Amino acid sequence: MEYLQQSFSVKFEYKVFFTTGLFDLTNTGFDDFLSADATSASVKKILFVIDQDVLNASPELADKISRYFAIHKAAQLIPEIILMPGGETVKNNESHFSKLLDTINHYSIDRHSYVAAIGGGSLLDMVGYAAAVAHRGVKHIRIPTTVLSQNDSGVGVKNSINYFGKKNFLGTFAPPVAVFNDDQFLLTLTDRDYRSGISEAIKVALIKDGAFFEWLENNAAALVARDMETMKYLIKRCAELHLNHIASLDPFEKGSSRPLDFGHWSAHKLEQLTNFAVLHGEAVALGIALDTVYSNLSGHLPVDETHRVINLIKKVGFEITHPLLEVVADDSPILVGLQEFREHLGGELTIMLLDHIGKGVEVHNMNTTLIKKASEALRNEYSVLDPA
Repeated sequence: MEYLQQSFSVKFEYKVFFTTGLFDLTNTGFDDFLSADATSASVKKILFVIDQDVLNASPELADKISRYFAIHKAAQLIPEIILMPGGETVKNNESHFSKLLDTINHYSIDRHSYVAAIGGGSLLDMVGYAAAVAHRGVKHIRIPTTVLSQNDSGVGVKNSINYFGKKNFLGTFAPPVAVFNDDQFLLTLTDRDYRSGISEAIKVALIKDGAFFEWLENNAAALVARDMETMKYLIKRCAELHLNHIASLDPFEKGSSRPLDFGHWSAHKLEQLTNFAVLHGEAVALGIALDTVYSNLSGHLPVDETHRVINLIKKVGFEITHPLLEVVADDSPILVGLQEFREHLGGELTIMLLDHIGKGVEVHNMNTTLIKKASEALRNEYSVLDPA
């Protein structure tokens, strides 16, 4: 049999910027990026999509953007700013995705122009997906506004919407051209939303950086008190670890491994089971607690380190158990999350557990009896494994 073979590599490159007051007239960072990124002599347009909750919290934002582009002219601002709902609503209802594609078409946003999204992780996911499929890819700029999106989802390469009742069923791997983290947006968050993003910091520290985990232990009180300098360090360190992971391993998840989703197999299912009443970061904290205790029961994580993890989760203010996370029988709803987790990535089931704080270990099966025991231990406020 004859055949032709082709092989080529595509280089992806983008910067994550950290700033204060992105659209202040004296802050030229955004305009400087647009000027440096120009890829042709044609007029570059920029369309903004904003999370309605963000605009409610910062009602002056639309006017600030208009004034900014009246002075800084590296791109032509589309005067209509598109408002979208925040949270999983924007990913659950396909009409929001279709509306954005209609808008991109109406304003002739081409591959040399930009769609900029300002909002939390869900909005960034949906807008990134629309940008990736329009014209096979128009330039996408992310401006995350939550702790969770600034330290985790907003700096990655994934875009998606929910479909068939499954989280992130439709999506692409398409990096943004830039990410701008403006710490001023964090000031408008509720305490619940602010705290929610800390769970992803705990996650990445547990699997990649034991020293960072210790830093989180020592600075938990400052984080809960919303000390901005402490949070700025957390966000930057998480973003750095996330970017390092993308560059060095499997950015488009061609294999069966997904290390950055430690604690997520149950978290994703819990979100769905609660109709997203439990925030993603809260679900991740619960998932981390479950998989941490499971790691201990399965002979990996030492008991003293297990207690450190559970204590930090509680110290930050998260719950460690939820009625729908409890496993009391082989058909408990949360266990469906294991199969859906495998299906989403394909290949064999691959779950990240903990060998030590700062070091993960992959397993390819989960023992239902041990999951039940881990669930029971957490339901009893972790007294089952208390060395005392």
